[in-house]
Amino acid sequence: MLTDAHQITHNNNHVSTPASDIFPFARSPYKCELSVVIPAFNESSRIPRFLNSVKCHLQSQFGTEYEVLVVDDGSTDRQEETVRAFAMGWKQLRYLRHDRNYGKGAAVRTGMLNASGEFHLFADADGATPIQEEIRLRERIHHGADCCVASRALVTPGCIRSRSFGRNLSGRVFSLLARAIVGVTSTDTQCGFKMFRANVSRQLFQMCSESGYAFDVEILGLANHLGMRVDEVGVGWNEIPGSKVRVFRDGFQMLSDLIRVRSTLHRLK
Repeated sequence: MLTDAHQITHNNNHVSTPASDIFPFARSPYKCELSVVIPAFNESSRIPRFLNSVKCHLQSQFGTEYEVLVVDDGSTDRQEETVRAFAMGWKQLRYLRHDRNYGKGAAVRTGMLNASGEFHLFADADGATPIQEEIRLRERIHHGADCCVASRALVTPGCIRSRSFGRNLSGRVFSLLARAIVGVTSTDTQCGFKMFRANVSRQLFQMCSESGYAFDVEILGLANHLGMRVDEVGVGWNEIPGSKVRVFRDGFQMLSDLIRVRSTLHRLK
């Protein structure tokens, strides 16, 4: 049974407000092995297909010992109705809702700080990275990694990828800038598929202050600063129409975000 949406309000518009001051913990009292966090904004047309694949895969891997948290970042379409209708009888699905749109980073942060699993994975609602790829990440966590980052840049046997030239180029340029400006080591900072140990997830996302797309870079920068082991694995990926990121529209903002993240990390030294 789908639980009632937990309405989360935010009275401070500053992007650098720590997550722990904005979104209170409301974790499920029931422990499970894996929590999957899906940030979603106006995804009523794309999210049902992904949720269906998530349910099938997680039930085959974990039985009932998992949870899925859809975090609605203030959607204005029929997303809530769509998810509720889809999830009838699916007790492992939890639905959290922001009172308005704060950004992908804020949505992921809400989910991760509300997750109750032993491992926390966040995955984009479009399902561009198949949920089955979580096995690759989970294997690295089991072998000692604190967090594992999916990469569309690493050449990996058996991984099939479909990505437009423009999106591939922009992703590589952004990752190069992130490495040069912030000092992260990942080849693909922006792939929306990352897994963490529960204690690591809570520590990083309580410290994270970015509410937009730069949150990935901040999280990786924080992990490096704290001496955590960050592994990276190649995954399959299929570009899904409908992305909300626009390279030329968002390019200068992303550069500004990287500079701000660098300043935030420098203050921790």
